[in-house]
Amino acid sequence: MKAIINAKIITDGKILNGYNLIFNQRIIDITQDLPICEEIIDAKGAYLSAGFIDIHIHGSSGADIMDGTYEALDTISKSLLQTGTTSFLATTMTMSSDDIKKALSNIQKNIDSVDGANILGVHLEGPFINPTKYGAQNPKYIQKPNFELIKDYIDIVKLITLAPEVDGAKELIEFLQKEYPNIILSIGHSDASYSQSLESFSWGVSHATHLFNAMSPLHHREPGIVGAVLGDSSISCEIIADNIHIHPSFYNLIYRLKQEQLLLITDAMRAGCMKSGEYSLGGQKVIVKKAEARLSDRTLAGSVLRLNEALRNVYKYSDIELPELIKMVTE
Repeated sequence: MKAIINAKIITDGKILNGYNLIFNQRIIDITQDLPICEEIIDAKGAYLSAGFIDIHIHGSSGADIMDGTYEALDTISKSLLQTGTTSFLATTMTMSSDDIKKALSNIQKNIDSVDGANILGVHLEGPFINPTKYGAQNPKYIQKPNFELIKDYIDIVKLITLAPEVDGAKELIEFLQKEYPNIILSIGHSDASYSQSLESFSWGVSHATHLFNAMSPLHHREPGIVGAVLGDSSISCEIIADNIHIHPSFYNLIYRLKQEQLLLITDAMRAGCMKSGEYSLGGQKVIVKKAEARLSDRTLAGSVLRLNEALRNVYKYSDIELPELIKMVTE
């Protein structure tokens, strides 16, 4: 049994002072008492919270989920611990069916074998997206929504990003909602109108992928996806808080409208935790410079953000209390 002392413990929306955290592999207790422990760690006044959860991350430390190898998964898993992330959804890209199945098979086989952050399952980002909003996804490999692609890996799929307005999406959404209701269906890489977005919510879509990015924008005469998501308290959403994908002045506004439905994610690619230089994402060349990852045409290509940095950015540029911020990365 071990203990962490002299920490500002953030839990249940509060900051606890004068408490000790007792743990082994898992937390045993948070108490003012200090039992006999084999190791005592002095936090020296630092903040302490539950480990972070990243539901949208493609890679880190030179490795990518789409590499389809155990080594890639393990590298990503280990590197995330440096950023405070202890669990994540391995996020795929719009690539060929063979490449996607290779990545899914690899995760299915090795999901419990990595030595760092836990793999909670798969976030399938694409290939069921709108060709007009592909962002840094490869439009060459966009497919009509179908169950065949993922049926052999359905046990590990936890979240699917798709464009609900494209042909075949309604049928897949309604099928998954009926047969696999625990899978979260997310609107993203989509050009859906406001009314189409609301309709998709009635089918079973309950989340929005990287709000504001690669989707129909907010306009006073056509609210689009952004307006639909911000106006519906039942829909959760994620943002890339790197001060590049979204102007930091929006952090307060989004939080005021979404509250506990707002999550922070990284959408990081393999250059995360790496130096500036040339990398790849979904088979496309990416240039990383000054903390920005872009394709050759200057399109943003994911990020090199770390989740602890996202938390720090929102804390700096908003008036959201720290315990509420911690909920965005732990619940």
